[in-house]
Amino acid sequence: MKSFEYTRAKTAAEAVSFLKSHPKGRFLAGGTNLLDLMKDEIMSATDLVDLTRLDLNEIRETENGISLGALVNNADTANHPLVRKNYPLLSRAILSAASVQIRNMATNGGNLLQRTRCPYFYDTAMPCNKRDPGSGCGAREGLNRTQAIFGWSEKCVAVHPSDMAVALAALDASVRVRGSGGERVIPFAEFHRLPGDEPERDMNLKSGELIVAIELPKQGFASNHYYLKVRDRASYAFALVSVAIGLELEGDTVKEARIAMGGVAHKPWRAAKAEKFLTGKPATAANFEAAADAEMAAAKPLEHNAYKVELGRQAIVRALQQAAKLG
Repeated sequence: MKSFEYTRAKTAAEAVSFLKSHPKGRFLAGGTNLLDLMKDEIMSATDLVDLTRLDLNEIRETENGISLGALVNNADTANHPLVRKNYPLLSRAILSAASVQIRNMATNGGNLLQRTRCPYFYDTAMPCNKRDPGSGCGAREGLNRTQAIFGWSEKCVAVHPSDMAVALAALDASVRVRGSGGERVIPFAEFHRLPGDEPERDMNLKSGELIVAIELPKQGFASNHYYLKVRDRASYAFALVSVAIGLELEGDTVKEARIAMGGVAHKPWRAAKAEKFLTGKPATAANFEAAADAEMAAAKPLEHNAYKVELGRQAIVRALQQAAKLG
C-alpha cells in the first residue's frame, strides 16, 4: 500500500471542503472495499478523510418515506424496525450479502460506492480500462462467465456487485449528496453509470461529493416482494443473477411492478420491459413467463455467459411467483 495522510472530519462540510483542496484524497467509512483496493495498489489516495465521527448515522421517517443515513452500517439497516416493517425487500437483499462481519462494518454509502469484483480489475498484470483507462478490457475476450449481458460496451463488461443497490433500484430510491456547492438529490436510476467510453466512472458523482443519505418513498411493497439471489455457493458469494421484485396488486391484477436485476450489468438493471408488460395484467404464471421473455430478449451474452440469459429468465419468473404468492 502506498503511503497517505490521514484526517478525521468533524462535519460533512469539513469533509467536503478538505477533499476540494485535496482532489486526490478519498473518503473513508467502513473501508471494507477501499482498503483492500489500496492494499493491492488498484486504487490509491494522497489523503484519507475519516467520516466515522459525522452525524450521518440515523434512520428516520420523513414526510415522503424514510431516510437512511450514509454511515449506518448494513446490519443495522437490515434489522431496523422501520426497514423490516415497511421495506422488507431491502432487508432481505442486505442480509443475502457478504458475511455478518462485513455487514457490521460496511456502510450504506460505501455499499453504493463499491467497485466491481471483476477478476481482471483486481489482477494488475491484466489489462483493464476501469483500472487503467486505455489499456483494454481483458474480460471482453477472456474468461467472462460472471460478466454482463446487458448494457456492456467494448471498453468494459464488468458487473456491479451490490445486493443492496438492486433492492434500492426496485424501490425507486434517491441519493442525497453534499458537495462544495451544497446538497442535491440524485434519482437512483441516474446514480450508477453504464460503462460506455468511460468505464472508470462508476457513478455520476461530481468530484468531492459526499453521500449523506439514501431516501426511500413511502411505497415499500411490504405485502408483495421478493429478493432472489443465484450464486455459485450458498454464502459469501456475489450474485451470478439476482432479482428484486415489488408488486402492487389490485385483486389478481398487477397495478404496478418493480423489477431490478443484479449480476447482469455495470449498474443495477431495471427490467423496464418486464415491468411494462405486467402492468394491468393478471398476476399469472403465464404472464410472468412472458414478462421475463420480454426482458431477456435484449440480452447480449458474451462467449462464456450465455447461461445467464436462461438463468435470468427463470429467476425473474420465480421471484415474481414468490412476490405474488403463487407458490
